[in-house]
Amino acid sequence: MQLIHEQNKFEERSFPIVLLLDNITGEANIGSIFRLADAFNVEKIIFTGTPPNLKSNRLKKTARSTHQRVLFEITEDCFLAADILRSQGYLLYALEITSDSHPIHNFEYEPEKPLCIILGNEVSGITEKLLKITDKRLHINMYGKNSSMNVAQAAGIALYEITKTILAFNKK
Repeated sequence: MQLIHEQNKFEERSFPIVLLLDNITGEANIGSIFRLADAFNVEKIIFTGTPPNLKSNRLKKTARSTHQRVLFEITEDCFLAADILRSQGYLLYALEITSDSHPIHNFEYEPEKPLCIILGNEVSGITEKLLKITDKRLHINMYGKNSSMNVAQAAGIALYEITKTILAFNKK
């Protein structure tokens, strides 16, 4: 029998993760990222670049009310947001395939450091200038011919891998 929300037996946990969105504009993607942020109980989402249209029916339908629960900030300047997070002790991890990126399934958790996961624009990815100031670049291995995937799907995979690693570390 399928369980409804009130019947699930999941333990509520939070994770020391902030999502920094580098000019993500797709309303369905933004709604999906809100939903993922709620599902993985991250600290907050920071929108940079073009502000999200929170009145969009597409965003609201995809988010399923999570945009009303998940803490978020909106700022134009991704570099200022990254600098503030770094000054607060966050490690900046870009989710992008680069010449020096590491497979996300090899992610190593540093418990004394909270994480900022940077996700890039649907077409252009994370800006080169922002990539250069990150502490590490992570990628999702791809086994077909395509070398990219939808940003919301990538966010879900990244959050799963990272929270799985954090949970395993905390069991030690």
